[in-house]
Amino acid sequence: MPFQVSPGVKIVERDLSTIIPTVATTPAGYVGLFNWGPANQRIVVSSENDLYQLYGAPDNDNFKHFFTVANFLQYGNNIQVVRFLDTTTADGNKAKNAVAGLSGYSTGVLIENQMVYDNTVSGSGYSVTANAYFAAKYAGTFGNSLTIEAVDTAAAFNAWGLSGQFVGAPSTSLFVQNVHGGSTASYNDEIHFAIIDTGGKFSGVTGTVLEIYDGLSKASDARKSDGSSNYYRNVINNSAYVYWLNHISGLGTYSSTDNSFGTIAAASSPANTAGYYKSGFTAGTLGQSISGITADNLGAAYADFFGDPDTVDVSILLGGPLTGSAAAQVSEVARDRMDCVAVISPDVDATIAGYNGSKATKDANAVAKALITRNAIGNNSYAIIDSGYKQMYDRYNDIYRYVPLNGDIAGLIVRTDETNDPWWSPAGFNRGNIRGVVQLAWNPDQTQRDLIYPKGINPVVTFSGEGTVLFGDRTAQTKPSAFDRINVRRLFIVLEKSIAIAAKYQLFEFNDAFTRANFVSMVEPFLRDVQARRGIYDFKVICDSTNNTPQVIDSNRFVADIYIKPARSINFIQLNFIATRTGVNFEEIASLSNPGAPQGLVL
Repeated sequence: MPFQVSPGVKIVERDLSTIIPTVATTPAGYVGLFNWGPANQRIVVSSENDLYQLYGAPDNDNFKHFFTVANFLQYGNNIQVVRFLDTTTADGNKAKNAVAGLSGYSTGVLIENQMVYDNTVSGSGYSVTANAYFAAKYAGTFGNSLTIEAVDTAAAFNAWGLSGQFVGAPSTSLFVQNVHGGSTASYNDEIHFAIIDTGGKFSGVTGTVLEIYDGLSKASDARKSDGSSNYYRNVINNSAYVYWLNHISGLGTYSSTDNSFGTIAAASSPANTAGYYKSGFTAGTLGQSISGITADNLGAAYADFFGDPDTVDVSILLGGPLTGSAAAQVSEVARDRMDCVAVISPDVDATIAGYNGSKATKDANAVAKALITRNAIGNNSYAIIDSGYKQMYDRYNDIYRYVPLNGDIAGLIVRTDETNDPWWSPAGFNRGNIRGVVQLAWNPDQTQRDLIYPKGINPVVTFSGEGTVLFGDRTAQTKPSAFDRINVRRLFIVLEKSIAIAAKYQLFEFNDAFTRANFVSMVEPFLRDVQARRGIYDFKVICDSTNNTPQVIDSNRFVADIYIKPARSINFIQLNFIATRTGVNFEEIASLSNPGAPQGLVL
């Protein structure tokens, strides 16, 4: 309490109720390749339907990426997805948004996401491409499926095949009439728009009307009855499919003074109307093909989007189809962060499943492929490697596909967090069942499991009558220690992350007995709770003058030593069945078979 300089009563409130917080353990992260959707931006996806709506259906190029995320979402509902676009290549190879513009127009524009649009397109239009009037919302060939139509006269409206979907013909909006003192003059500020899926990429049916915009205004200050903007540019930019780029040249100019859309209502005069406008979107491209974007491009992107633990909270990184050095880059992000794990699948796919040679050769090929990725990752307790691929049904294309298993393995980890705790193993018949498996590309038998498991590759195995199961819980740690198990690694991630968050509130306090005792009083109840939930066998917290010596205090440091005995998962079970004679005493035979047991005379 600060000193008082005159008599009085002063109430001081001091908070000693600080506790160790609960930390999120299940948010996942993924960088992948998709046909549609915001690019180079983290977006939270909570269901397969959301994934489809945001990024489009899978195709022959990107199905491994799509189903890695979709399979994870069978078990959990929180993943941050980044659609990767390589913007560093030469302009001719960059992805582009399709555009609607003048006839013969052939060059798209690149607008990666909403933030890029907001920073690029000014109120006066898209300066780089003056002849483009609208752009597909996102880059890629999907945008070429779109057509935009507009009418701004009654005559054109009456001849329009889509007129039945609107309330009536465009005329003068109530807002503009009111601005002009209730004038009934034909200012002709209204314009109708329709966005059509001409190619059927979005709806699956060609010619489907995706969006209708009834009675928008060409006046930049126009408002609806609820006060929201009715200016066509602002409303169109809420579309799920298109952005506005420039005013349409020659269509219903609303100003007699500057011959353009966007004049405020009070400054306008009755306008000339042009009637009907229609344009298909063209020049949308992914630039490099999906197969042309190197795996190392994607691997490096994980550091860009998920590398900073102070700004991005993530607990699991999914490697998707990345293998070898690219998979190593993903696992290095996890190791550098030290608060998440990376789940990786080696390249054991349809080439192995479709092999027609001997089983021995197939097994050898599968092991060799698995070891390529295993050796690239090296010694890393933050990496988890499964044994390959599963075959599943692609309902979007009515075909069976081989996809990486890491989406499922990450999903098992999430589900284990929810049903038990992060320090429980996600493997085995209780918690390790894989969903949606038609067959495995490679189903390792006991001999093959004996080869790969000691190297830190977790077998996924189909057992007759038991389903498909994650049958291992090792990390990629090569040195034998507690950290070569998934449950121990994730236990320490939770402990370290939780205690570190609480510890930061000791910063700038005095390093004295009071502060140290306060810290211990926070940590010990937290660890007792973890112990009660079977995460640790025992613990000890030392934070006193023995480790906070005068030298430590004088260097402005604070030291706490936290000793943990982590709970271990069972990997090997030995069942000894012993046949005995009829007259044998079981207590006697048990003591003889267990030399460590107390010995005594059996009467």
